[in-house]
Amino acid sequence: MNVLIVFAHHEPQSFNAAMKTLAVEEFEAQGHQVKVSDLYAMQWKAVADHDDFGARANADYLVYALEQRHGYEQKTLAPDILGELEKLEWADLVIFNFPIYWFSMPAILKGWVDRVLISGKCYGGMRFYDRGGLRGKKAMLAMTIGGQPHMLMEGGIHGELDDMLRPILRGTLAYTGMTVLPPFVAHHVPYIQPEQRADLLEQYRRRLRQIDNLAPLQFPSMDDFDDMLHPLKRA
Repeated sequence: MNVLIVFAHHEPQSFNAAMKTLAVEEFEAQGHQVKVSDLYAMQWKAVADHDDFGARANADYLVYALEQRHGYEQKTLAPDILGELEKLEWADLVIFNFPIYWFSMPAILKGWVDRVLISGKCYGGMRFYDRGGLRGKKAMLAMTIGGQPHMLMEGGIHGELDDMLRPILRGTLAYTGMTVLPPFVAHHVPYIQPEQRADLLEQYRRRLRQIDNLAPLQFPSMDDFDDMLHPLKRA
């Protein structure tokens, strides 16, 4: 199996970095191939703009998604985008390793999503959900969060974690066709003791060893909708 880890944390000594290192070691020990996109180390450009295109279909007015399609067809996308697309196409499993910032992913990772999950390849033209351009690939979130489990449940102060992650799990990963595995969440990480961190890392190791047996999350099938994406009425 080919594994791509998209890693978004600024501190090499962080718990997120320890998770990334553990995943590399664990997958390689199992005989898998691993590549890591360390976005901070790469100084990844997070802003999607006109510099992402070597040649434009419309030089006077930028419609980013349309220029993505044109750039992909003409192979004129920026080199950093093309490099990440090559890794993405190579990968069977993509792990997104990051801390939760403001109920979402860090800006640098959102910039990776904006620039790399391109229209015309990953989605678009009725390529959504189980017909998405990345169907056949698996994806999993490996995250840290400052809150405790009781804060992230129905009735909790922050609401359900699934609601917080919906734009990522459904609106990004499932939307582009990937099979979405249940996320791994390390809670309260900035405030726990070293032995608790060691226990969380062992839990993560066990999760990675079970990854082929995880039941994926369920999302819509395009077969349940008509050509205008209205729900089909079943007898």
